[in-house]
Amino acid sequence: MRRRTAAFAALLALAACSRVDPESGRSESARGFPKADRPVSAPGANEFTAEDQRDNLGEAKVVMDLASIKQGTTVADIGAGEGYYTVRLAERVGAKGRVLAQDIDPGAIQRLGQRVERERLDNVSIKTGEPDNPRLPENSFDRIFLIHMYHEVSEPYAFLWHLRPALRAHGQVVVVDVDRSTDQHGMPPALLFCELSAVGFRLVEFVRKPELKGYYAQFEAVGARPEAQQIKPCSAAKGKTGTP
Repeated sequence: MRRRTAAFAALLALAACSRVDPESGRSESARGFPKADRPVSAPGANEFTAEDQRDNLGEAKVVMDLASIKQGTTVADIGAGEGYYTVRLAERVGAKGRVLAQDIDPGAIQRLGQRVERERLDNVSIKTGEPDNPRLPENSFDRIFLIHMYHEVSEPYAFLWHLRPALRAHGQVVVVDVDRSTDQHGMPPALLFCELSAVGFRLVEFVRKPELKGYYAQFEAVGARPEAQQIKPCSAAKGKTGTP
């Protein structure tokens, strides 16, 4: 009898050890938030890397015009990478405006810093962020740009929750992406709308533009920011491509 009891206890212990922790692989700061029900694109190069090609299409001008970027505007460029938008925003907002370029890649941050110094962009500052927290100063920005990068955000609810207080009154979040699967460097619009809505953002503009090879979406914060445990996660099944 004692042998059976010992064997049963050993089996229970083995089963407990073999259980997969659903929070495994998540940062401590993200564990209070829902887990995203979608695959995530690996960070890195995609077709949106050739600056001359993007300028030939007029991409940055179209986005900045849609976002009403003007002299004196303050903008956070999240996932700034090599600085395609950073340098063009710096010129548009002028000496009275400010651009904060943020990335989580140390190499990109270093190269961007060298570019900012080389081009003498005195209205640009650089900051290193975290995958689940852009680490932006509160009440600081008229616009926050998430350009062809939101599909790489592995913890969207924590990320958006931490991002929201950085907006000034009437500030807005601008997303540019492609209508395709999130593991193919894209973001289905319906899923994008759902994830931002879950953290208290309302869509104010959505257009498809050939210059962007995708779509432009603009959001504003409404109501009080929900507590982490109040956020209801979205189903990737609702974010099929081809949605408006």
